Amino acid sequence: MQPVFIAGCGYIGGRVARAAREAGAEVTCMVRSAEHGAQLEAEGFGTVVRALDDPKALPELDVAGAVVYYFVPPPGGGIHDTRARNFCAALAAAPPAKIVYISATSVYCETGGGVVTEASPTEPTSAMGKRRLDAETAFREYGHAHGVPVVILRVSGIYGPGRLPLMQISRGEPLLLEEEAGPGNRIHADDLAQVCLAAAEKGVDGDIFNVSDGHPCSMTAYFNACADALGLPRQPQVTMEEARRVMSPLMFSYVSESRVVDNSRMLGRLGVTLRYPTLAQGLRAGLLP
Repeated sequence: MQPVFIAGCGYIGGRVARAAREAGAEVTCMVRSAEHGAQLEAEGFGTVVRALDDPKALPELDVAGAVVYYFVPPPGGGIHDTRARNFCAALAAAPPAKIVYISATSVYCETGGGVVTEASPTEPTSAMGKRRLDAETAFREYGHAHGVPVVILRVSGIYGPGRLPLMQISRGEPLLLEEEAGPGNRIHADDLAQVCLAAAEKGVDGDIFNVSDGHPCSMTAYFNACADALGLPRQPQVTMEEARRVMSPLMFSYVSESRVVDNSRMLGRLGVTLRYPTLAQGLRAGLLP
């Protein structure tokens, strides 16, 4: 089995690392902090401690023959993902066997609740979406220049144990009125991990896969379902006009965009069977801490 190199071994990367090791792969994890690296070493993983913000401090990375998963989030600000570009530059001397880049559905244009497929226009309205699209471009350019297959996963909102909006619910932060809220999309963390492994095994160069559970609901409905499961009061709801005034720019960008993510290619081509195809099933499965 090909060795695995995971850049950004956090919430999802850690799941993929453990699943890949269980499948028989030798796994190396790249993280930012020595403390995190020590924790992973204690679990038996190989580790590389590197930060991607300063290219001068980033030596070449030897990932020759490995399957690389890239989970590192873009930096804040701007429309370019300099971390992804620095990472690609560090791979130049030792190209991997394949790259799986975990992108986001925010690269798509606003559809007003319409369906997006992998062929839909990529015209992001948010700065984060633009940074994600820039990273996709960086990995494609690297793959073309070095003959490395690149597979891109455009991932919906991730939820799972420890990844529920407990703080926002506890604070009573306002939500958009349900009747004004458009559809949003989610994927359970464990399901995303298995999609990542399937993409490495079955994906070919140029493949793009939307990743969602296929059962969209609004962010308001999502927060309400989490509040009910946690036994907490539901948050107040405001109009779109009020939301623009009282929400942070980031939160408003989340609630004001709406689309339905088509996951049929993921299910058909990758052959995955989701453990949690609906939010209700995920919450019932004992996600709550």
